[in-house]
Amino acid sequence: MAGLWRGRNVELDQLRQIIDLLKAEGLTEITVSEGDQRITVKRELHGVSIHPASVASSAAGAEGPAAAAVDVPEGTFSLASPLVGTFYRRSSSDAEPFVAVGDVVSVGDTLCVIEAMKVMNEIHAEEAGRVRQVLVDDGEAVEYGEALFLFDPP
Repeated sequence: MAGLWRGRNVELDQLRQIIDLLKAEGLTEITVSEGDQRITVKRELHGVSIHPASVASSAAGAEGPAAAAVDVPEGTFSLASPLVGTFYRRSSSDAEPFVAVGDVVSVGDTLCVIEAMKVMNEIHAEEAGRVRQVLVDDGEAVEYGEALFLFDPP
């Protein structure tokens, strides 16, 4: 994106183009850089990350065999992938996982990262709970709506 910055300020039209790209591609975060300057634009996706067990079960059946294979016990809820990409439990290969089985998470806690189109998208909890099971292996491809984690209520 030649000419992205004039001096140190991002031009409003160029910022709008970045935001439009973010929306058009269904991304939650995008970082654009030129030289030593960089800008990150993030957006929150409301209502797509954590679903009650009944919604996750019915959505899983509609989304494909990988999602449908998950049995969500009554009284639990799952985290569904908000996009297609590669699932990572940690921020880097030498880092600790964001969460482990038995951990209690709060609203807004980072649970994992999904890489889509070379953009790392942090996936956050929208509901508090205790991690019951991690359903996807690190580095595995995931589909939209596929269950990633099972949680027990706090």
